[in-house]
Amino acid sequence: MKRRNVIFLALFTMASLALLAGSWWQVIPFTLAEDLGFITGALSVWLTVVENIWNFPIGIANDVFFFVLFWRVGLFADMSLQVLYVLLGFQGWYLWLRGGKNKTALKVSHVSPLELLILSLIAIAATAVLTFYLQTVQDSAPFLDALTMVLSLVAQYMLNKKFLENWYFWILADLIYIPLYVYERLYLTSVVYVVFLAMCLLGVRAWLQSKRQESKLQMVAGTASLDEATLEEKNV
Repeated sequence: MKRRNVIFLALFTMASLALLAGSWWQVIPFTLAEDLGFITGALSVWLTVVENIWNFPIGIANDVFFFVLFWRVGLFADMSLQVLYVLLGFQGWYLWLRGGKNKTALKVSHVSPLELLILSLIAIAATAVLTFYLQTVQDSAPFLDALTMVLSLVAQYMLNKKFLENWYFWILADLIYIPLYVYERLYLTSVVYVVFLAMCLLGVRAWLQSKRQESKLQMVAGTASLDEATLEEKNV
């Protein structure tokens, strides 16, 4: 494990224990669901940045904690989103392990322009329909709740397929989530999404590097295969 990863885990563990202790002793005004949502959420995103498969089981646990939290404050779309996240989490877990060529592990890739266009059109239509529905059930922030839900689902779908562009959708969603949760007085959750936003920016950089390294390896492998074929022809 890289030194910076060890340092991050050490600092993260200490911060998590301090957060839980502060809530337990009522030194800070946060619920246990918020604490666990912060801890598992931040850890899940970090594991995604470093392309670690454990981001999925940790992320599924995070979905459960946020389901409870959103139910309490009446953000019904975000609450329902957690159920979908659990299902998508299991799908992504499988795809990262067996979704590549010949059932190998997935590599970082780019979404095709056609698929991106289709996803964008679906997102626009889904946001409109969901906003109307949430207005009928007296959701506290129907449009923003619908928009962030759709953006997050598209981002999760793209993450499951290991498309680099998933990070851009997460960034857009986080930029909306942060003020939304401040408005709902979910202050720790808003801080969580500030952390998520920073990690997403790191994710873009890390996955770009991973993609470039994979492209270089493919070029080297292709060159080696070509040289081998040329040598065989000469021998013949």
